[in-house]
Amino acid sequence: MSVEVPHKDIEWYKEIAEEQVEELKEMARDLKGIRVVHLNATSFGGGVAELLYTLVPLMRSLGLDARWEVLRAPQDFFNVTKKFHNALQGADLLVSDEEWRIYEEVNLENAKRLDLEADILVVHDPQPAAVLKFLKKRSKAVWRCHIDLSTPNEEIWSRFKGYVEEYDLHLFHLRDYFPKGFEETSREFPPSIDPLSDKNRPLADEEIEAVLERYKLDLSRPIVAVVARFDPWKDLFSAIDVYRELKKEIPVQLAVVSAMAHDDPEGWIFYERVLRYACEDEDIHFLTNLVGVGSKEVNAIQRASTFGLHTATREGFGLVISEMMWKGNPVVARPAGGVRIQVDDGVNGYLRWSVEDLKEASLKILKDEKLRKEMGERARRKVLRNFITTSHLKRYLEVFKELL
Repeated sequence: MSVEVPHKDIEWYKEIAEEQVEELKEMARDLKGIRVVHLNATSFGGGVAELLYTLVPLMRSLGLDARWEVLRAPQDFFNVTKKFHNALQGADLLVSDEEWRIYEEVNLENAKRLDLEADILVVHDPQPAAVLKFLKKRSKAVWRCHIDLSTPNEEIWSRFKGYVEEYDLHLFHLRDYFPKGFEETSREFPPSIDPLSDKNRPLADEEIEAVLERYKLDLSRPIVAVVARFDPWKDLFSAIDVYRELKKEIPVQLAVVSAMAHDDPEGWIFYERVLRYACEDEDIHFLTNLVGVGSKEVNAIQRASTFGLHTATREGFGLVISEMMWKGNPVVARPAGGVRIQVDDGVNGYLRWSVEDLKEASLKILKDEKLRKEMGERARRKVLRNFITTSHLKRYLEVFKELL
């Protein structure tokens, strides 16, 4: 299924990153008209979808013929691929022969049904990875993996890697994620945030206040924001534990902000578990698309927050970290995956593992307004240099030039 994307113009980004924009236009001269197709599992509710809503139209703005296709699949398929997602990050799971069959059949049907003819095919994550195996006409192909493959479940990986071995290049957030045997074809490839999107653009004070009032957040008290999926790796139970420890000393509020994606059936199970763990605490606010929270609302909540908290034990990259930092907020987080290349410990936030240490680091920020502002300013500068759309586009153009 083709996804319609909004018009975006690379010229819009000049005010933020003029030098990068001019460099992109120069790089794109040799790529005019090349056909690029991105394929992923869903057009909403996940980080990949957010990235593609910006990257695809900006590739078009630079003169590339870029399109975005999404899998058509039943719920059984997404139950299987959620298992793959967890197993490839190291979970001890079994995948039955029937589940492998479901996975292959859906990829085969999509290879037949979708228009994937292109000069370069970019396939995102495990869900559509097998589609290349079933294509009659072979494009240059890239597997863009957004999860941590550093310590996979070896039994699952030994079979799954057969689907991705034929890709010309493999893109991972970090060098640490390169699987054994894939070093030559793998590239380090951090993602980005779009500074002009509804989730990241500047907001007037009145807009922020209206969102907080709608969701009963008290602007006169500190707000700790956790933006994460309802997923076992995100460990939202620890986030609640940190909040409860903080509340013994400071009257904080906890905003748990999430989007429920249709390709993540396990998310609903964890949503219920986390709700029960919160025990109807009126200062824990669950803010999801189920109650009308969209990109603008996430933006407002992040801007109103005192700092960001991230308790994931495994993380692909964690773009929510850059989103929070872009708003001038420090982040207290576990140093999992890509978090550790965004947060510089003691500079723009703190990296800690235990609930007790996360609490102590959070208290430093809550009790020292000068420290909080200095860290927040350094956080925004770090994102501007490394993790905005123009940097991401440059990495893609470099990959396309390498392939062609």
